[in-house]
Amino acid sequence: MNTNATAVVPAPASTDALIVGADRLGNIPDVLQQFGIRIAAHVSGRDSSHQRRSVASLPAGVGIVILFTDFLGHNVMQSFRDAASRAGVSFVCCRRSVCALQQALGRRMTVEKCDACKACTEKTSSRRRR
Repeated sequence: MNTNATAVVPAPASTDALIVGADRLGNIPDVLQQFGIRIAAHVSGRDSSHQRRSVASLPAGVGIVILFTDFLGHNVMQSFRDAASRAGVSFVCCRRSVCALQQALGRRMTVEKCDACKACTEKTSSRRRR
């Protein structure tokens, strides 16, 4: 009998995201990873086709659309919001900063996902107050 066997723990399920806005993402992928979100596609929003017409559809498998408002025009943002609504996908609008993204995602998280997340300390501090 082998006593050195280790238990295999399944990795948490990740959600694929479409990021719209910003030329560079910097530390954003690290923040998303803390929330169990993987970047499926990144669109800068500078392409003139995004600015003139509505977005036909989102990439397959996208579970959330993240819109960085300080890098997008109103028409581009509206077209991606409409595409997310048509597809039944949630979307988050925030500025392109680590803090703004953490706050926006924190508001969107469900209780089940929040228990598995270690991105914020609100859970531990609220439990201490009780």
